[in-house]
Amino acid sequence: MGFWKRAEKPAPPTTLDHVAWDQRELPDKELEKEGQSKGEVQRPHHVSSELERRVVRKLDLGVVPLVSALYLLAFLDRSNIGNARIAGMREDLDLHGNRYQWLLNIFYIAYIIFEVFALMWKILPPNIWAAFVVFGWGVAATLQAATQVWETEMVCRFFLGLFEAGFGPGIPYLLSFFYLRHELGLRIGIFLSAAPLATTFAGALAYGITSGHSAIANWRLLFLVEGLPTIIMAAVAYRFLPVSPEQARFLNQEEALVVKARGVRQVGDVSRIGGIDWRDIGATLIDAKAWITAFMYFSTNVGFSSLPVFLPTILEEMGYSSVNAQGLTAPPFFLSFLVTIISVYIADKTQQRGLTVIVMSTIGFIGYVLLAACKTVGVRYFGVFLAAAGIFPTIANILPWVLNNQGSDTRRGAGIAILNIIGQCGPLLGTNIFPSTEGPRYTKGMWVSAAFTLFTAFLAMGLRILLVWENKKLDQKHGPKSKISGRGATDPASMETAVCEENYGPNFRFVL
Repeated sequence: MGFWKRAEKPAPPTTLDHVAWDQRELPDKELEKEGQSKGEVQRPHHVSSELERRVVRKLDLGVVPLVSALYLLAFLDRSNIGNARIAGMREDLDLHGNRYQWLLNIFYIAYIIFEVFALMWKILPPNIWAAFVVFGWGVAATLQAATQVWETEMVCRFFLGLFEAGFGPGIPYLLSFFYLRHELGLRIGIFLSAAPLATTFAGALAYGITSGHSAIANWRLLFLVEGLPTIIMAAVAYRFLPVSPEQARFLNQEEALVVKARGVRQVGDVSRIGGIDWRDIGATLIDAKAWITAFMYFSTNVGFSSLPVFLPTILEEMGYSSVNAQGLTAPPFFLSFLVTIISVYIADKTQQRGLTVIVMSTIGFIGYVLLAACKTVGVRYFGVFLAAAGIFPTIANILPWVLNNQGSDTRRGAGIAILNIIGQCGPLLGTNIFPSTEGPRYTKGMWVSAAFTLFTAFLAMGLRILLVWENKKLDQKHGPKSKISGRGATDPASMETAVCEENYGPNFRFVL
């Protein structure tokens, strides 16, 4: 049964129960290597705020930049087809009729089918799984440069979607093993901000490539330049992505104990990799909250998926040359990159994800209305800024909201899987509402994107009302939850009792 068997666990222990033995077992030579004696090692239940902040900083430097860089490459490899299209691919592969739409569709069909791969981050060591999927999509992305006919490009796009489905959707779930719930949103936001940054980079890179004259077609060179680094990064992921939080290479013995104490504080256990609970999966499937966030993700993805792949074409048909259209895609997405990080930071500080989603999706809605209703090029380009600055931050705040409001590791993973299976159907709609026959304004596509973006705001409002009601029920059942700072370590007494804060129980409350 191995990974799939539900483990029989005793009653949740205190933080001290899990970590005291580790201190007793620390070899003297290991302590000397760190410049400490056994008496100087602080017990995790007496962790100072500065020590915990040091551990979080190390996690920030050792985990977040790596997964963000990989996601940047993933988003670059999936969306550069929009740049390749106007760089000569349209003519060379004879992308007449709806052939280009099918190249977009086949990616998302594979992406949806294999969304369950998100749970693999809990079943397999993360470094092994990451290396496998990164190498797979890197090969598929690079081979696009060698395609001679549309059918071969379809195959490459299918496998690109298959392997990317095993990476991006599961990373927020993986980060929940490393960070407390009030820390998680910012790190997911930084990770997801790689998407608009990748689009900014794609525009600048495509501008540089397509403005020159290479020995091979510019669009083929684009796929090579952006695909080969991904293959190299597979080895980097295998070497440097931690197997688990407590086994991270960049932590010393004392810091590893702090990470274990944080794990107990989160879920009442140290080890979190290696199995799933099927009963929790069943419970998630009948949880309305999981489905509401999934449909929020679907609605936002209609615009999120279509804007990067169609924006170069939209700008070109506004009257800009192909080369200038490539360059003009960069500024709106760079703004989106900045707004994404700012919005998740504010949501973490205030623990108000619903209100953040409502504000961001409303901004995106206004942007799409300008694109749909206006004819002046300058106003429409301003609408692009608003649309990009609205939809990317909305996505970045929906994902941590899912993880914050499921009360076990398996339920968090199942929630992410449901979110992506439903949500990634949005791109199937989004990539089919901009037919070439409706250029240059693509009015229908803009109005549809505007409507779904506004629908996201209404869903967020409804979910927030539901969560307020459920928190009141929990207060009636367990009594009002005392206000805990939740920022760094607490005093020794509270550290011993702060167990399973993020799993269902007396200490659990939903994030609004």
